Amino acid sequence: MLNQLRGLYEENLFESVIPFWMKHSLDREHGGYFTCLDREGAVYDPRKYVWLNGRQVWTLSRLYNEVAPRDEWLDAARLGAEFLRDHAFDPQGRCYFSLTREGQPSFFQRKPYAAVFVALGFAEYAKASGDASYRAKALELFSQVQLWIADPTLLGRPAMAGGVAYSQLADIYVICSLALELHRADALPWCLQQIRMHYEPSRQLLYENAAIDPALRRTYPDGRLICAGSIFEISWFLFRALDVRPDPEVETMLLRSMEGAMEFCWDKEHGGFHYFADIDGRPMLQLESDMKLWWVHAEAIYALLCAYERTGDEKWLRWLEQVHEYTWARFPDRAHGEWYGYLHRDGTPSHTLKGNNYKGCFHIPRALLFSVQLLERL
Repeated sequence: MLNQLRGLYEENLFESVIPFWMKHSLDREHGGYFTCLDREGAVYDPRKYVWLNGRQVWTLSRLYNEVAPRDEWLDAARLGAEFLRDHAFDPQGRCYFSLTREGQPSFFQRKPYAAVFVALGFAEYAKASGDASYRAKALELFSQVQLWIADPTLLGRPAMAGGVAYSQLADIYVICSLALELHRADALPWCLQQIRMHYEPSRQLLYENAAIDPALRRTYPDGRLICAGSIFEISWFLFRALDVRPDPEVETMLLRSMEGAMEFCWDKEHGGFHYFADIDGRPMLQLESDMKLWWVHAEAIYALLCAYERTGDEKWLRWLEQVHEYTWARFPDRAHGEWYGYLHRDGTPSHTLKGNNYKGCFHIPRALLFSVQLLERL
């Protein structure tokens, strides 16, 4: 099975996914990337979404660095890196969320994530291009991101008297990912400590948002939220952190939470992972909670391979077969390339778009590339 999967993932990555983005997303006139693409690749929104442009710089640079030094990949990465360098930052050094096609500011989101993925892209592009100024900027952004996560008011988000303070899986993920990419092992202990707050041992699940005050842990829907995709993604990132800073307790916790996600979030009737779930089975604020999303399933495939590589336990391969069969039958678009992003609960496409302001050239190619590399090791 593993050899078959390697061939399928490699073919889909290099003959479908990457060619789609290389053909349709590059803005040769103004720089940067279009991400709002319909099924056939036509642009339906010309704005440039900063975090997705940073992600695509990372993807193209990583292909250049680890697959083959193709000029087309480096040239395409440069197109995004230079556009972000010239247009993504406000006078205070914060990153806009979106820009016009030409690079004018369009929207500012009071969150750190646009800067995270600009830093990620710059760090990888620095390796590909040999331009050390991009790594210096990535390190500077990493320091800023740490500050913004610790104090969101620095991004213009006021603290409210009735607000609940949460630790967010997303924040652990971004600190861990940047720390690993930038070889900042000093930031990893915070990640490994913070993740403990999210674990619910009675259900073997990780809360998406863990209330800092234990008395408020499951009072609000935000604090009861479970996302299988986040559990899988944070797990494989923290596995990499554990290779640098071993912690058997955290490793056991992550493996158990992946088992919990397989059991709790898998749709027993239609297959696939529900996007969101409430740990107590109560009504949810997210109306899209029963949909099936591209990134959740892509992250699951790679995380299950990682768990098998670490443990050698065949149960991870059984779950992988289950997730792969569901994913491969529904998400890849064999007529026009790439993957559908959003399915109804029954597995039929709810939208035919290939990209928007949240889906770009990142989760799918990263999961496929990393899976192929892991399968080669196995």
